[in-house]
Amino acid sequence: MELASLAATVLAQDAGGGGITGNIGVLGYGLGALGPGIGLGFLIGKALEGIARQPEAAAQVRTTMFIGLAFVEALALIGFVLAFLISS
Repeated sequence: MELASLAATVLAQDAGGGGITGNIGVLGYGLGALGPGIGLGFLIGKALEGIARQPEAAAQVRTTMFIGLAFVEALALIGFVLAFLISS
């Protein structure tokens, strides 16, 4: 919680003072993209592990992996859109 208030203070500084300027939605999207990024790593890693253990099931594992990738990427895109909606 302390980090969020510090980030808000830094982002709220004006450009004349030489501080960092920006939108708090950008920080929110950065944090929101962290989860899908970690999820993609786990998803792809476990799919490759499954294919390595059972090569005959590679087609089925790959199909399931791509469906999972679509859902995880949708979360990142929703976060991206929400960052713009909140900032407007």
